[in-house]
Amino acid sequence: MDNQYNEQIQNINCVVSEIDGLYHQASVKLGLSDSEARVLYTLYVSEGVSPISEIYKQSGIGKQTVNSALRKLEAENVVFLEKIDGRAKQVKLTDTGREYAENTIAKLVELELNAYKCWNEKEIQQYLELSRKFKQAFREELEKI
Repeated sequence: MDNQYNEQIQNINCVVSEIDGLYHQASVKLGLSDSEARVLYTLYVSEGVSPISEIYKQSGIGKQTVNSALRKLEAENVVFLEKIDGRAKQVKLTDTGREYAENTIAKLVELELNAYKCWNEKEIQQYLELSRKFKQAFREELEKI
């Protein structure tokens, strides 16, 4: 593989890892584990309610990790689960959970919005397009192994 291309991929991966590290720092500052932050983030941007299947999909973390975070949040009266139909369940923020999310995740969302203000609309669309293109290509490559 071309060394310059390999170096560029390493640089991309480094930036992605550094961004992940910043989200970890934010979780720590907010008093949350990374998995709790991702679950609460998904619920917060979904206006307090989401099917568990969407939390798995949108959070990008494994089912077992999501379920562990949900059990902890449920024990703290932050969320509750209810059946939708059959075995499917959805997660809802409790009143306590809504207040908790406002004091934690809302701050993270505000940080993101402020950070993205350095991009114009064209840059945001370009980032989304390239990220989706990479995700699809990576998914296709992953299926080959």
